[in-house]
Amino acid sequence: MNTYSPLQLIPTPIHLKSSRAASPSSLRVASPLIIRAASSDDSQSVENQTLEVLEWRALCNQLSPFASTTMGLSATKNAEIPVGNSPEESRNLLNETSAALAAMEMMKSRGLGLSEIQDLSDIVERAVSGQLLTVRELCTVRSTLTAATSTFQKLRKAAISDNRVTPLVDILQGCDFKDTLQQKISFCIDCNMTMILDRASEDLEIIRSERRRNMENLDSLLKKISTKIFLAGGINKPLITQRRSRMCVAIRATHKSLLPGGVVLSVSSSRATCFIEPKEAVELNNMEVRHANSEKAEEMAILSILTSEVVMAQREILHLLDRILELDIAFARASHANWINGVYPNVTSEHTKTPGLAVDIDSAQHPLLLGSVLGSPNGGDIFPVPVDIKVESSAKVVVISGPNTGGKTALLKTLGLLSLMSKSGMYLPAKNCPRLPWFDLILADIGDPQSLEQSLSTFSGHISRIRQILDIASENSLVLLDEICSGTDPSEGVALATSILQYIKNRVNVAVVSTHYGDLSRLKDNEPRFQNAAMEFSMETLQPTFRVLWGSTGLSNALRVAKSIGFNKRILENAHKWTEKLNPEQDVERKGSLFQSLMEERNKLKLQATKTAAFHRDLMNLYHEVFKNVVLLILLISCNVCFCS
Repeated sequence: MNTYSPLQLIPTPIHLKSSRAASPSSLRVASPLIIRAASSDDSQSVENQTLEVLEWRALCNQLSPFASTTMGLSATKNAEIPVGNSPEESRNLLNETSAALAAMEMMKSRGLGLSEIQDLSDIVERAVSGQLLTVRELCTVRSTLTAATSTFQKLRKAAISDNRVTPLVDILQGCDFKDTLQQKISFCIDCNMTMILDRASEDLEIIRSERRRNMENLDSLLKKISTKIFLAGGINKPLITQRRSRMCVAIRATHKSLLPGGVVLSVSSSRATCFIEPKEAVELNNMEVRHANSEKAEEMAILSILTSEVVMAQREILHLLDRILELDIAFARASHANWINGVYPNVTSEHTKTPGLAVDIDSAQHPLLLGSVLGSPNGGDIFPVPVDIKVESSAKVVVISGPNTGGKTALLKTLGLLSLMSKSGMYLPAKNCPRLPWFDLILADIGDPQSLEQSLSTFSGHISRIRQILDIASENSLVLLDEICSGTDPSEGVALATSILQYIKNRVNVAVVSTHYGDLSRLKDNEPRFQNAAMEFSMETLQPTFRVLWGSTGLSNALRVAKSIGFNKRILENAHKWTEKLNPEQDVERKGSLFQSLMEERNKLKLQATKTAAFHRDLMNLYHEVFKNVVLLILLISCNVCFCS
């Protein structure tokens, strides 16, 4: 039997040379956990713990509702979105996000049709393993390749109108959309009917033609026989059916003699009716079975040829799916940027540093806290308090002090997440034009005192993790340490923390640490690479405001809070005495009063500025009112003069 390959039936198109490598991208297997290549087990463990404590997976999950493909949905749910391994890669990801925003603005409701693209990796894997693909699976391959081609054409058309879309075209530029494979599947299969077409091969066309002719003869014969049986009273009405894959007629068991030499294929449950193959139909039925087997074999041969075509296109298909995944995640990032009202961050590298602030972020909001509000139908206006993050270019270590529940931990997590977001091409929930360095590693030791399962809240756990961080941190790393060296003897804790910070100042890009140790804030006095910050505390409400006072040194205010809630005076007096004994070199009360007076003076100045602005506004309103009255009076006088004349 001759079988014509679909390759022989369809002209082979000219293939364009790819300007981009055709190898599968690492996006499909890369995880953001792998932020630095060839890391040790300890390094990988610390990086994984950092991502866990920063809740990076939860942030990636915010992208899931905006993914259009099953591949994008899986990647965002499993935190496998692309993360730039260099400043240039991160900037490229950000440019793709900007391009997706421009494309969304242009296309509006039309869309790209990304949801029509299916993940073909399982189908390709089955084909490569030697399994025969079904008609439905081949149709899925064709529809996905067709949808990907349409997406590329739409993007190219959009880029002609607006060159901001060009980075999205570059993602798919050079991909092989396997036009030939699409044509072969379309030529051989009717995907609407999910059946192989007669034209798929010459043999199939001949076999089906002969089978139809044989079935017509068989059907005509059985109709004549069934009519004779009916006229002879052997059945209530003529009935032709199929039993055991052979065509037959129905007849009453009492009238079997009407079909001498016939083969009984089956009987009814009541045994009153027999289904008999007349002897005249035996050869035609045999021919039908042979034709059916031949047709099945020919269809299998055609499916085998098409499956082998998919196997040969494996590399190009998987590469194309990688590019489609990158495109889908770019649009998910763009939709997320709209959702959080995010802004494009300026990611700096070592050679682009400028004097001033290394980290300059205005009104930053914790993305997970913001997301919980935006995603809640009754969230109201209770948005997370925006904080300004200002790290000087000369500073390597920032020491943040302040009371418990004042927002120190949230600030560290916010900075860590915003740094990860900028590396991943995501817009930031902030204002103006945020600027921050590109960090090769983001390492954090942040214990959660509200979690009973967080074993790293013990001193030994913290120190062990800090040791691992010091071992792998580089001069381009961001290190976040919450309550450094707490949970032990204060004098030893201060000594150890001071030594760690003195060591780390020469080995990282930026380190931000929170502490209750006041002595750590004094490191700046003799070292320009240190910077202080304090969480603001309202002396009127005795509550934290969650705002950061950069360049200030905060106090815990524990004794003032205890006094405000009516704590025993004798206990408080003894506490003051112990404070003076434990800190003989510091005048704690004087320092606290000075800080309080400065805060009061600051509030007074704010109040005066508010009053001045209100007075100026009222004065201008009065001016405009008087001016209108004068104009009106002039008009009235003019009208009276005209009337009199």
